[in-house]
Amino acid sequence: MSFFLSISLILLSSIFWWRDVYRESFSQGEHTKIVIKNLKIGIILFITSEILFFVSFFWAHFHSSLASNIELGFHWPPIYIEYIKPNQIPLLNTIILLYSGASITWAHHYLLNSRPKKALFTMLLTILLGIWFTALQLIEYYETSFSIKESTYGSIFFVATGFHGLHVIIGTTFLSINFIKIIKKTISFTHHVGFELAAWYWHFVDVVWLFLYISIYWWGK
Repeated sequence: MSFFLSISLILLSSIFWWRDVYRESFSQGEHTKIVIKNLKIGIILFITSEILFFVSFFWAHFHSSLASNIELGFHWPPIYIEYIKPNQIPLLNTIILLYSGASITWAHHYLLNSRPKKALFTMLLTILLGIWFTALQLIEYYETSFSIKESTYGSIFFVATGFHGLHVIIGTTFLSINFIKIIKKTISFTHHVGFELAAWYWHFVDVVWLFLYISIYWWGK
């Protein structure tokens, strides 16, 4: 009960904070050049902290895979675990995120050139690709023959890919909010810092997935 209460309070705090940022930007006009600069510095520091967060997972993965102990059968993945083939759902998800990175870049290009209709189309494409990625990851989890309790391999796999999946959901939500703001015409080619920060975050999600695919799915098989 306390867990769900804590999550609810975090979500409410985030919603009210985002609402205030939106009001300060659009209604009150308080997003000056200095404020925008500080917002960009803030997202850069946040993404940096997230990079270090994922580095800990990669560190654990390489530490366990390069020095497998007797409990793992001196083998990585452990000999009793059927690993996920990298040329199936993981490869499709990699292609999906690469396309989504390209589409959000095109959306930014169209927005800078004051072409909101094309920006909306490419943003919608990015959002749908993000939802597709999440759905495929859920299917992968459902079909996986091992669980998070299956030794170090299972723990690292589900924690690393699970947190990345959470970041994809957050990024999709971030982009969806900006999609609505473009429809309401509260974002323009001269004032779109929220969209720009969302695009940076999405590119970060893309790059982290590439490292996950190469290290955990492809190299770690």
